[in-house]
Amino acid sequence: MFGFGIETALFFPAGMEVRFEFRRYRAPFRVPVRTAHGWWPAREGVIVRLEQASGVIGWGEAAPIPWFGTESVDEVVQACAALGATTSTDLLARLPTRLGCLRAAVASALATPPVPRHPHLAVAALLPAGRGALEVLPTRAELGFRTFKWKVGVGPVADELALLDDVCAALPAGARLRLDANGAWDGRQAQRWLERCAERPVEFVEQPCLAPPTATATERSRIDDLLLGLAADFPTPLALDESVVGDQDVVRWLGAGWPGWFVVKPALVADLTGTLAALSLARARVVFSSALETAIGARAALRAAFAWEGTAAALGFGVFPLFENPSFDAVPAPVPFLRVEDVVAGNEEALWNALS
Repeated sequence: MFGFGIETALFFPAGMEVRFEFRRYRAPFRVPVRTAHGWWPAREGVIVRLEQASGVIGWGEAAPIPWFGTESVDEVVQACAALGATTSTDLLARLPTRLGCLRAAVASALATPPVPRHPHLAVAALLPAGRGALEVLPTRAELGFRTFKWKVGVGPVADELALLDDVCAALPAGARLRLDANGAWDGRQAQRWLERCAERPVEFVEQPCLAPPTATATERSRIDDLLLGLAADFPTPLALDESVVGDQDVVRWLGAGWPGWFVVKPALVADLTGTLAALSLARARVVFSSALETAIGARAALRAAFAWEGTAAALGFGVFPLFENPSFDAVPAPVPFLRVEDVVAGNEEALWNALS
């Protein structure tokens, strides 16, 4: 598990009165993101700012993704409005567990930054869905990227399968490909993909199947069993993403003996410290990934990634520059590696002021 205590850490004593502010944002993407859930034109969320009497300030970002099963942005705004302008540092304990993203934002604003354990980390480049991947991949390869994430589950299975070999052929020597289906496939479609992936440079297949947020307990159990079966039957590893949004999801999958990867989006995890401690104890394979949040949430997530004691897999943060307004980006340009000094400091006030 990761530690705390660097000298510049923010710290709010329990029960201390603080000034609480929040601002809602809607940040259009430079290019709309196409996923199995449809086109995503803009990111919406809430930035929170906590300031104590001494002037020490903490920041956090609530960046929900409702189709992941999180709360909505409207719910976050309503809860923030109810807190008032002056509150206590104990406010985290008063927030409903349903508001996982808001709890994550407040915890980030209250926490001491974890101690970095890596001087630099590799980054995976995000490829667009469909044939657009073949246009972007060569330029990312020239920049030095060697891990690539391709969005699949968007078009017809047969069309995407036909493209797989073209994408693999375009990879530089020694590169690896991650496939992200966002839960778009049924069991048979997932089997077709995994059969095809077996002898190709696919690092893992991310969330091939998923029970929708409205699914019954029986339906969820069936999908869980399907994922465990697929993980056991095929050599290409699987990764859980949407299946591990809630804090208890990780505990449940660890208890089930999940053999694959865990994709952790820190912006969506209410109890990040506890979740990472459980994964560390289990020696789980973890990939830290962006939730396409703004610079404030991304920097908090990257600090956690740089503090992770386990295997340092390529970060799922090869998404920048992401927004029309560059003030919202954590990284100004696509880079195949991030240095710890690139993420431990940032100008949160600039983003905050851009929202005013």
